[in-house]
Amino acid sequence: MIQLSSAGKRYGHKLLFEGADWLITPRDRVGLVGANGTGKSTLMKVLAGMETLDYGSISRAKGISAGYLPQDGLALSGRSVFAECMAVFSELRAMEQEMEDLTRRMSELDHASHEYAQVADRYHRLEHEFQTRDGYAIEAQVGTVLAGLGFQKEDWPRQTEEFSGGWQMRIALAKLLLQQPNLLLLDEPTNHLDLEARNWLEEYLANYPHAYVLISHDRYFLDVTIGKIAEIWNQHIHLYTGNYDKYLDQKTQRLEQLEAAARNQRERIEQLEVFINRFRYTATKAKQVQSRIKELEKMERIELPPEERTIHFSFPQPKASGRIVAEFADVSKNYGEKNVFRGVSFMIERGDRIALVGVNGAGKSTLIKLLADAERLTSGEYRLGHNVRADYFAQDQYKELDPDARILDDLGELSPRSTETELRSLLGCFLFSADDVFKRIGVLSGGERNRYALLRMLLHPANFLLLDEPTNHLDMRAKDVLLKALSDYTGTVVFVSHDRYFIDKLATRVFEVGSRRVEVYPGNYEDYMWRKQGGAEALQATVAVSSKTVQPTNGDRAAAAVPADAKSKRLNPIKRKQMEERFEEIEQEIADLETAIAECEAGLQNFVSAEETQRLIQELAEHRGKLKGRMTEWEELGQALQG
Repeated sequence: MIQLSSAGKRYGHKLLFEGADWLITPRDRVGLVGANGTGKSTLMKVLAGMETLDYGSISRAKGISAGYLPQDGLALSGRSVFAECMAVFSELRAMEQEMEDLTRRMSELDHASHEYAQVADRYHRLEHEFQTRDGYAIEAQVGTVLAGLGFQKEDWPRQTEEFSGGWQMRIALAKLLLQQPNLLLLDEPTNHLDLEARNWLEEYLANYPHAYVLISHDRYFLDVTIGKIAEIWNQHIHLYTGNYDKYLDQKTQRLEQLEAAARNQRERIEQLEVFINRFRYTATKAKQVQSRIKELEKMERIELPPEERTIHFSFPQPKASGRIVAEFADVSKNYGEKNVFRGVSFMIERGDRIALVGVNGAGKSTLIKLLADAERLTSGEYRLGHNVRADYFAQDQYKELDPDARILDDLGELSPRSTETELRSLLGCFLFSADDVFKRIGVLSGGERNRYALLRMLLHPANFLLLDEPTNHLDMRAKDVLLKALSDYTGTVVFVSHDRYFIDKLATRVFEVGSRRVEVYPGNYEDYMWRKQGGAEALQATVAVSSKTVQPTNGDRAAAAVPADAKSKRLNPIKRKQMEERFEEIEQEIADLETAIAECEAGLQNFVSAEETQRLIQELAEHRGKLKGRMTEWEELGQALQG
């Protein structure tokens, strides 16, 4: 469909990539990865036809359309949200208008005339194409996509210029999805989406009829949406099959193979050089020496790429707080006539890592501000526990920084015991490298200042961290450092993030914010989704059925369902006896596992320590896995005994 051949691209004096050969086929789902500054966005623009190559060539199949969504910078105006999306179907709408004109003309013409026949023929051909292209459903398509991306119906008639930059990017994404180009190019599409919109986009892309290439720092999103990885690394494009997790394994194997090949080559070079130096002036060995010299000259040297630095930095731990960190009692919050929370009560205990989830506008940021005492309660009571010191990271935290200070100097004053090498390494992890560390804070972009503000907080953390979107503007490497820092952190964390992988790895409880309430769920985001999708109810229902089946005693249980003579003809008596005994064992195991699950869930409600919480979460997952297997075996045995 699109093919790069020996492709290369420079950005000023910097070589981004060269010698790239890449074929994108009609149903490819590709994740484009690489460190910041390696040229991912530039390559996307080349694929979109917005930039040209400096070396090599790019060829496209006839009729191929590409649609590109940049990271930001789009501004729409002059139309309502719905009209802006409907503009995508201008050709179909023109066709619909022509069909209306033809219908009017047919009503005015003599049905027996030649002109009527021509008009009718044109109408029928248009109508067939209109139906084939699903023209009668375009308004429904627009509504589905807008709803999926988080637009309420009351937003549809609003003018696009009324929306913030993030929502403008959502409108642009909606238009691209409705266009369905042959090659969809999405540069950080999840940057401006909440979890619900991300989940919807994952499902939409799973059914997308054409190819797409996307850049994302959301590991979970990549894992569930792509089947190939293209990595820009060491100024070359490397291709891998599989999702992001498989790519990481394959990359490790590729590096090991490259290192082994380089090692073997070095050994061969040493052997050749020893032979040449030893026999260079021996006439009887002249032919062999020349042969080895030619071998050396022809040998293409294997170059190992510079080793990717691994950041190791220990963040200081805070002083311990009391067991109860914070408590809401019948809290309500209003903004004028708008009621955000009503009668909310919950308790936060030491060591909790609580993820706040909910649709945009549900009140997550408001809840964090209330916990940080940055907003006043309308009613109710908020109590902080003994020795609790809270620190709040807002989405616009950069406003609190000194604009005249240089980054490295400011960080050095904050952490005087750290060496410059340590500080530069940490700054590099948060995407400040080389001369960037000497920039003044005032010249940084909003995203850069937020990254720096987060780093400053982690150098001297309080024992109760309140983090609103800490993963914004971070790449995967920086997210991994932040995740490790917070995983090792001994205090209490309440955070908002739209990164599913980050939440799954960090959260021990999930607070769902919405409908003026806060619902508390034990476990991480995966556990939360399992419960939301009815997993707990289904499990209870299954166990209830199991309990009812258990009522007959011993061997009578399996026999109760169908007549004994019908079953005895199908099973050997000895085999039947063994199956009946196993059937009873499984029923007891199911009851024991259900009890264990209930105990784990109860344990998660009573904090003992962070380690104990993690142990209970792991144990809960193991019990659920075993229960699923036992239920399957129980059903199969029951069917066999009845059959």
